[in-house]
Amino acid sequence: MARGPQLKAFALIPALALAAGALAACGGDSGGTTASGVQLIAQGKLTTCTHLPYQPFQVKQGDKIVGFDVDLVDLVAKKLGVTQSIVDIAFENIESGEAMNSGQCDLAAAGMTITDKRKAKFAFSDPYFEATQALLVKAGSPIKDFSNVTGKKIGVQSATTGADYAKENAKGAEIVTFDDLALEEQAVKNGTVDAGINDNGVLYDFVKTNPDTTVAIEFKTNEFYGIGIKQGNTALVTATNEALKASVGDGSYAQIYQKWFAKAPTWLPGGATK
Repeated sequence: MARGPQLKAFALIPALALAAGALAACGGDSGGTTASGVQLIAQGKLTTCTHLPYQPFQVKQGDKIVGFDVDLVDLVAKKLGVTQSIVDIAFENIESGEAMNSGQCDLAAAGMTITDKRKAKFAFSDPYFEATQALLVKAGSPIKDFSNVTGKKIGVQSATTGADYAKENAKGAEIVTFDDLALEEQAVKNGTVDAGINDNGVLYDFVKTNPDTTVAIEFKTNEFYGIGIKQGNTALVTATNEALKASVGDGSYAQIYQKWFAKAPTWLPGGATK
């Protein structure tokens, strides 16, 4: 946040004070405030933390990071009159709140489920995506759910709600933890693990180009994604929610959804169905 120097009476150093005040007023390189009063860690940029890859929400194509979440946050950046800058970090640092609360980023968009545990560490936007857990297996696998996984290896992604769900429900299975989604998916594909659990959106995207795998079942977990924001930055929470609401009204949310999922959304931010 841009803040001018505090001056004590009778302790004036005019040239120094003017220089410091001018630098703080423009935000310098260390941060700034938009015309609408939103605090940002970098002048003219909305810095987003994510964890790659999580296709189709975030994925690197060439030298660019693209995806469903990227396009939605671009709407927030446009509303603020800035551009989006994306930082790829460990999901554990996002999920713990460290990324936002330590000033590494303004917000986190990482296909992240809203949970009470996470809400205690940082703020969330309104829900922007309806998700649920799903089970990825090799085509022809006898595993159809968690009823016959005793002695089997179940892959999970570290620090995710899918990992929590597997630990609670995959009785008798060996839980194998991976640092990212791609490693988990490849482990199922090459037979290192017998199945993998993760969010339905990313697994259905994977099987489209990997027909030797399939989604065996979805587990209705009533999850919704939210954009994580540092606690106390209520102006950014408000701006993000306003951008999400506007995207429903002007049809841009549906267009972005169609672009990345090749179908119309059945749920819209604000809880509306379509």
